[in-house]
Amino acid sequence: MNFGIAQHSIALACTALSLTLFPVLAAPASAKTLVYCSEASPEGFDPALYSTNSTWDASSKPVYNRLVEFQNGTTNVLPGLAESWTISDDKLTYTFKLRNNVKFHTTEYFTPSRDLNADDVVFSLQRQLDKTSPWHTYITGITWEMTTAMGLPDMVKEISKVDDKTVKIVLSAPSASVLANLAMDFASILSKEYADHLQADGKMTQLNELPVGTGPYQFVNYQQDSVVRFAANPDYWDGRQKIDDLIFSITLDQTTRIQKLRAGECQVASYPSPADVAGLKADSELKVLEQPGLNVAYLAYNTLVPPFDKAEVRRALNMAINKQAIVDAVFQGMGQVAKNPLPPAGWGYNDAVNDDPYDPEKAKSMLQAAGVGNLAMKVWAMPVSRPYMPNARRAAELIQADFARVGVSVEIVSYEWGEYLKKARDKNRDGAVILGGTSDNGDPDNLLSFFFGCAGVGSSNYSNWCFQPLDSLLQKARIIPDQAERTKLYEEAQVIIKREAPIAALDHSTVVMPMSKKVSGYVLDPLGSHRFDGVDLAE
Repeated sequence: MNFGIAQHSIALACTALSLTLFPVLAAPASAKTLVYCSEASPEGFDPALYSTNSTWDASSKPVYNRLVEFQNGTTNVLPGLAESWTISDDKLTYTFKLRNNVKFHTTEYFTPSRDLNADDVVFSLQRQLDKTSPWHTYITGITWEMTTAMGLPDMVKEISKVDDKTVKIVLSAPSASVLANLAMDFASILSKEYADHLQADGKMTQLNELPVGTGPYQFVNYQQDSVVRFAANPDYWDGRQKIDDLIFSITLDQTTRIQKLRAGECQVASYPSPADVAGLKADSELKVLEQPGLNVAYLAYNTLVPPFDKAEVRRALNMAINKQAIVDAVFQGMGQVAKNPLPPAGWGYNDAVNDDPYDPEKAKSMLQAAGVGNLAMKVWAMPVSRPYMPNARRAAELIQADFARVGVSVEIVSYEWGEYLKKARDKNRDGAVILGGTSDNGDPDNLLSFFFGCAGVGSSNYSNWCFQPLDSLLQKARIIPDQAERTKLYEEAQVIIKREAPIAALDHSTVVMPMSKKVSGYVLDPLGSHRFDGVDLAE
């Protein structure tokens, strides 16, 4: 699930890169440049280490490919680096046939001597599972969060090379979501040859700083917290892109992003304030794409810390939150109140679940009955805009006022985005954290296992809530092939989550993307990413 989990800040060596060291690759005299005003800095450029869309937007999407890919704008799985695959009768063995003549990027810092082969696939995936590999711990503090949350350590029995163009993946049990998982960002394919060179030179962390992939764009340079530059891959297996130079202009402030868009300093801008949407739609120079998001925002209690270890306390606090007021103030018509952690736009959603009523008086009496008085707590507010929560500070202020009405005092805290995510994972974290996510593959398991799986405690499970009946149910649903049967289990899971209340589900948003009318070919991604393959810009 993507929303944000940082483990490693990019080394200072990467920030020192300059255009004198890494000039933009040669392009035609009439080179087209597209500037995207992004909302946050990438945490690194090895996508398997992270779980934020802002990081994947600047790494896996432009630089890398996967064995299989999501068709742009859908959750349909299509061939990627694997041109075809077969599945054994027992649904345990997947055999992938790789494309011929797939080139890795030639950059200022690496020149490949061969095309993509099976060694690259095995290396890219196996390092995430093999704890004895030096690449398993090449960045301090790695947890391979997405890999773990998706259950791959238990799901995958073997990854092996059959021949240079054939890879075999053997599962421990059938999985209904394995192909969708392999289309996710953490399954991006890196160059083993490049990794071997870095290891021999004692520069392994460079794999996360100076990326080499097979994707539509290749990395040029990164100036920390300022700009990321890419150039069209001249040898891209699926055809050279029409945009020659792709630039991510990192602009944290929503208002500034829109100002840059209107001024023509960027052609696409992420996550506008809902208050700005009507004006953007009225601008004759702009167009605004819009669709319901496969997302959710929530307030996650730390269930390992009293009194939040008691479900009755968590339910009482949930009843104290006026979620409609948050949606009205923060989204201004571009969102809806959430009662489940799954979005209603996706399959598996349980509309029969009854939400907690907004009832401050009952919440107060429930806290008293639970022996909780004079409670003081922290509420964490994200420092960046996300599609599921454009203004976490405002939401935190409203929650602060709601909790005050039931006798609970709240201190609002925040940190720089990467630090926010790192500190929020601490099992001893003081306070409830505002976060959320957008589905990475459209499968209910993605969000539910990521948020609530026992394997994610201390990482992606920000409530640190391991409830074995739910965990067993999710593991069962993962291996059932029939979607109708899986739906029943996910509906049951949502009933359990509502009853035990490890989080307060806050909202689901409508996703909007404003851009210049000169931009064509851009498709809104239901999975929350920003892709620029296939995009063009009129003169």
